[in-house]
Amino acid sequence: MSEILVLDDVLDAVILVKKILTRQGHTVYTFTEEEEAIRYAGKNPIDLAILDIKLKKMSGIQVLEQLKKLSPEIKVIMLTGYPTIETAREAIELGAGEYCVKPIDKTELEEKVAEVLAR
Repeated sequence: MSEILVLDDVLDAVILVKKILTRQGHTVYTFTEEEEAIRYAGKNPIDLAILDIKLKKMSGIQVLEQLKKLSPEIKVIMLTGYPTIETAREAIELGAGEYCVKPIDKTELEEKVAEVLAR
């Protein structure tokens, strides 16, 4: 299965995503700090990054840019509790494959992860 990095400033959110995707057979690495996640992605192969848009020090969009510089082929799904057309457009222009709105729906997350990884 796939190596998935999950970054959200809310610990409960990363734990929930990890539970859902681990049951699907994926290996999931969770982070609540942007720098740690970027450092990890720079040293380890990651198939998919799931990034919250609102983080502590950076935005998920800025993390997306950093990850794409480190690994242009990385696939990305953005999470947000505050969806806007501008943010969605910016995320997709920078290479995000999908967009999930919080609260996270288990079935929607599983489907979007499968779709993005299949591309």
